[in-house]
Amino acid sequence: MAKRNHTDSVLQQKFDELERKNNEALTGGGEKRIGQQHAKGKLTARERIQLLMDEGSFEELGKFVMHRCKDFGLEKEYYLGDGVVTGYGTVNGRLVYVFSQDFTVFGGSLSETHAEKIVKLMELAMKNGAPVIGLNDSGGARIQEGVVSLGGYADIFYRNTLASGVIPQISAIMGPCAGGAVYSPAITDFIFMVENTSFMFVTGPNVVKTVTHEDVTSEELGGATTHSTKSGVTHFACSNELECIQYIKKLLSYIPQNCEEDAPRLPYTPGDESRPKLNEIIPSNPNQPYDMREVIEGIVDDGSFFEVHKNFAENIVVGFARLAGRSVGIVGNQPASLAGVLDIDSSVKGARFVRFCDCFNIPLLVLEDVPGFLPGTDQEWNAIITNGAKLLFAFSEATVPRVTVITRKAYGGAYDVMNSKHIGADLNYAWPTAEIAVMGAKGAAEIIFRKEIAEAKDPQAKLNEKVEDYTHKFANPYRAAHRGYIDEVIYPDQTREKLIRAFQMLENKVTTLPKKKHGNIPL
Repeated sequence: MAKRNHTDSVLQQKFDELERKNNEALTGGGEKRIGQQHAKGKLTARERIQLLMDEGSFEELGKFVMHRCKDFGLEKEYYLGDGVVTGYGTVNGRLVYVFSQDFTVFGGSLSETHAEKIVKLMELAMKNGAPVIGLNDSGGARIQEGVVSLGGYADIFYRNTLASGVIPQISAIMGPCAGGAVYSPAITDFIFMVENTSFMFVTGPNVVKTVTHEDVTSEELGGATTHSTKSGVTHFACSNELECIQYIKKLLSYIPQNCEEDAPRLPYTPGDESRPKLNEIIPSNPNQPYDMREVIEGIVDDGSFFEVHKNFAENIVVGFARLAGRSVGIVGNQPASLAGVLDIDSSVKGARFVRFCDCFNIPLLVLEDVPGFLPGTDQEWNAIITNGAKLLFAFSEATVPRVTVITRKAYGGAYDVMNSKHIGADLNYAWPTAEIAVMGAKGAAEIIFRKEIAEAKDPQAKLNEKVEDYTHKFANPYRAAHRGYIDEVIYPDQTREKLIRAFQMLENKVTTLPKKKHGNIPL
C-alpha cells in the first residue's frame, strides 16, 4: 500500500507541474493549438505519456513520419509524427508499448501513416510479449485521404484481433472517438473514459438528429457516464485524466505481460488468516440483502480489491484482488442489487471478465448468492437464454484454477452457471447458510404439494408445514455435500485461510481442452 500511495503522490506532483506550465503557456502567449487543448481540461499527447511512463524510460518511434497525401490542401501542412506519438518504455519497471493520439494535429485524425505507426507498435508488442496502451483522442478518419484512411483502421482492427488473448490491450478514451475509431477500443480488453471530455459513438448527435429526430448531446449519447452505466462499453469512468492514468497503472499491477506469464506477485507474510467479521455478514432473514463487497473485503488482502465495471449491471460484482499477494479475479453475485439475480447485462459482464482472466492465467474466485435468472418478457425477448449461456460457456471453457464459495442462495440453473462442480470448478465450498435447491422452499412447496395443500382444512398451515419440510431437506448445503458437489462446508471466518490453501494447491493446474480451432460461444 505504501508503494502505491507513493506512486500516486509522484503522479500528482507531475500533474500539478504540468498544470502550472499549462497556465503559463495560456497567459504567456504559448503555442495556440496546445493552449486550446489545455483550455478544454485536456493534457497533450506527450504529457499523457509523461504521466504514464516511468521517468526517462520512454523511447519514441516514428518521430519523423509525415503524411503522404497531397490532396485538398494537405500538401501545404506537414507535422512530424502525423498526429500520433508511438513508442515503448516502462510502467513500474515493466515493459509496455503506448500510442498517444495528438488532437492538435488535424484533430488527431487517422491517416495512412498514422495507422502504420500504430500497426508497427502493436506488432512489436506481440513479438516481445508486452501490453499495448492506446491513448485515444481522435476525430476519426482523415477525410482527405478517403479509402486509404479506412484501410488504416482495418489494419489496426486486424492486429487488435490477432493480439486478443496474447497480450493485454488497454484503451483510454481521452477525447472524441467516433465512427470507425470506436471499434479498435471495443476489441481491446479494457476501456477507460474521462468524464465530460471523452465521447464514444458510431454516429454523432448531429447524424442522430437528422436520421431519428432525437435531440441528444454528446455527453448523453456517448459520454463516460452513459457508457459506464447504460451500455457497459467502458469499464472505468474517471473524473479527470490524472485519475485515468492512475487507474491504468493500477490495473497493470494485477495482470501479466502476456498469455504465457503469470501476474506479478507481492511479498506476503502468513499470519492469522481468520476473519471473524465474516460470521456477521449474512442476515438471519434469507430475503434480506447484504453487500457482497463486504464479503470480498473480508477475504482478500487489505485494500487490494480493484473493481471493474462498477456502475454497470450492479447485480454482479467483478474485479481483481490479491490473496496472499497473488492476483485473483473475483466474480460475485450482489444481493444488494436485484437480489443478485442473473440477467442479460450481468451475464455478459461476468462472461467477459471470466474470459479475460482465463486468457491471462489469473485464477478465478466465485462468490455465489443467486436466486436464479431474472424473469420477464423484456429479458426473454432480448435473449436471456443466449446471453445467460455466455456466462455458462465462459466458466466451462476456463482452464485456470477455479474456486467457488456459496454464501447463501444457489437456486436453479443459476447454480449450475455460477462455476458449479458440474462445469469444471476445482473446489466448491459452502457456508452453513447456503441453500442449494431448484428453487426457494415456498415456491417448491406450492408446486410439489399443491393438491395436498388445496385439500387441507387449513391450507396456510399445511403450506407452512411443507415449506419447513422442504427447507429441512433441501435448503442447506449438506445434501449437495453428501454427493460431493460441495467439497466442504466451512464457517465464514475460515474462508480466507481455505482459499489461500486452495489456490496454492491449484497453482500448477494443467487442463487440456479437446483439440479444436476454437469454441463457438453463443454471441
